[in-house]
Amino acid sequence: MLLKEENRLVLKDGFGTVWIEPWGKNSVRVRMTRDRQMDKNDWALENSECLGENSECEIKIQEVDTTYPWAEHFDGVEKTCGQTATLQNGQLLVKVNHENWISFWKIDEKEENSAEPQLLFEEQWRNRWRIDRFCVPTNNPGRELKQCNGSFSSKATVRFEAYDDEKLFGMGQYQDSHLDKKGGIWELSQKNSQASVPFVISSRGYGFLWNNPAIGTASFGTNGTIWTAEQTKKIDYWVTTGTPAECEENYTSVTGRTPMMPDFAMGFWQCKLRYRNQQEVINVAKEYRRRGLPLDVIVIDFFHWTCQGDFKFDPEDWPDPEAMVKELSEMDVKLMVSVWPTVDERSENFEEMAQNGLLISFDKKDGFNMDWMGNTVFFDTTNPECRKYVWEKCKENYFKKGIQLFWLDEAEPEYGLYDFEHYSYHLGPAMECSNIYPYYYAKAWYDGLKEEKVELPLSLVRCAWAGSQKFGAVVWSGDVHSDFRSFRNQVQAGLSMAIAGIPWWTTDIGGFLGGDIKDEQFKELLIRWFQWGCFCPVMRLHGERPPFHTLKKPFHTVRGHEIKQMESGQDNEVWSFGDDVYQILSNLLKLRARLKPYIKEQMQAAHEKGTPVIRPLMYDFSDDPVAWEIEDQYMFGSQILVCPVMEAGITQRPVYLPVLPEGEQWIEAASGTSYKGGQTITASAPLDRIPVFTRGKLNIQL
Repeated sequence: MLLKEENRLVLKDGFGTVWIEPWGKNSVRVRMTRDRQMDKNDWALENSECLGENSECEIKIQEVDTTYPWAEHFDGVEKTCGQTATLQNGQLLVKVNHENWISFWKIDEKEENSAEPQLLFEEQWRNRWRIDRFCVPTNNPGRELKQCNGSFSSKATVRFEAYDDEKLFGMGQYQDSHLDKKGGIWELSQKNSQASVPFVISSRGYGFLWNNPAIGTASFGTNGTIWTAEQTKKIDYWVTTGTPAECEENYTSVTGRTPMMPDFAMGFWQCKLRYRNQQEVINVAKEYRRRGLPLDVIVIDFFHWTCQGDFKFDPEDWPDPEAMVKELSEMDVKLMVSVWPTVDERSENFEEMAQNGLLISFDKKDGFNMDWMGNTVFFDTTNPECRKYVWEKCKENYFKKGIQLFWLDEAEPEYGLYDFEHYSYHLGPAMECSNIYPYYYAKAWYDGLKEEKVELPLSLVRCAWAGSQKFGAVVWSGDVHSDFRSFRNQVQAGLSMAIAGIPWWTTDIGGFLGGDIKDEQFKELLIRWFQWGCFCPVMRLHGERPPFHTLKKPFHTVRGHEIKQMESGQDNEVWSFGDDVYQILSNLLKLRARLKPYIKEQMQAAHEKGTPVIRPLMYDFSDDPVAWEIEDQYMFGSQILVCPVMEAGITQRPVYLPVLPEGEQWIEAASGTSYKGGQTITASAPLDRIPVFTRGKLNIQL
């Protein structure tokens, strides 16, 4: 049965109730439940202001002849009637056939009214006959909710037809080398270095958001596209149509746009594992100033605290944070401090948080979430009382001492064992909502800083979900290895996150795990990574850099407990790797400073329209079929083409120059040579140079 309820098309059959409704420009939202009422969680689609754009939505329901063609061969078969429906919202047309199978079409407004709509994609049903085509009845429906044993929740599965010519971009951050996600199986869960942000843009002209934070899988096979949620209350997804840029703009209009990035954050961030006391921090900042080098942010990493979950400085190593902040401020350097969601059983806050339900609980067992450097449980970011409690602690112990920048680490959260079925949140079982944890982690600090009248809140967060961008989240790629293979993966990860709607993104330059500062091979990797980092949304140097320093005092005593201290790696400042490396890195720091006005323009576009700061070539050159194939180059803003060197020993590399409008040319930054678009050239790439091209002349010395 098909019904029109105000601005919504409703489908009711034996499989459940489906809502199809306009949700933003050229976009619709599709939901399905088997319950009496639809689950009210909007998840990533919190921006209801966009719904005012749907006044021109048109819904039509009509009666049709549903008699199968083969019925004429049988006596006594009467003509049967059924219903079909269409919902049109701008250029997006949704069709529902007589058996309630859904398909999505694009109407080209530039064409005449008689032009046929273009099929974008459709549900894949294999359990009934169709009037218009042969279908094998293997009992695989296009959408289904199967009740989980012993639960009021269901396993959700949605199946769509596959297309051989389709390419899919986005999905967030996974540690592989491919921009095109077609052919892959993608785990929908958050882990260290993995951020599941389930939005994709298709080469067929649509964008798709799986609006469900449940643990699940996305499979983009040659024989079908399948989205699953292992435990949920409903199917929920959102579809838009247009060019890649139009899809991105529509998507960020319904999930939220990033704030404007503050000027200082567009510069250089210095970080290491780890600065052990406040004098080290001051000395590093002074050395940058003595050398005349740009430095905008310096970061104090983890275990500067008395105990995990105390959320405050250890007074022995950090005796006067206010004075430290003041001295750094006088050098025009901002200070950022690390916060972890781990609460040690010995923390002064553990008992209160546990008694008030502010910690993640256990459905099937008792215990701790992590036993590294202490037995700890994560605080529950999905609980608004928890968000307020932890922020108030950080406000008292950090913000009131002058610190406004926070590094929200372990934001997945990083379970010792990813047995999600054992854990439960304020919002429900972890199986149903775990992927939204980093979203609320960023929200806690964003809301707290806004309440304290901080104009442009910003936090460094080690994970994200759809919509995290609106909370000023700078996402980084986690604890990745220091080698060229990992470097190549990070280039893909940053571009995929950008398409998934997260424009503020960074990485540990040089990689986090490993990186001997005296090793010549690592120095080459560091230079290549640093060159690329100069053309990332945020440029940040970090890493553990073994061998570690031996601690003179491996434990300290807090409230009668012996708390293990964290060691520190080797130096990780730009002068730490030898004079030859220093000369290259210092030149890149000065280049980054020259780029800041250009970067500010790109950040403004991200804020106003959702335009990614870095993006694959297909984003700007969607009419160029070759641009859809290129995975090792990208655009840094609208005018700079960046071609990183991601292999050892390389001194030249092929570069594809996308097709440009008549009269425009590509200009190689190093030589000034002009090239026509639509060709592949060989670019010189000595160790001190990253191949960079500009779209026409750029008023910046590159």
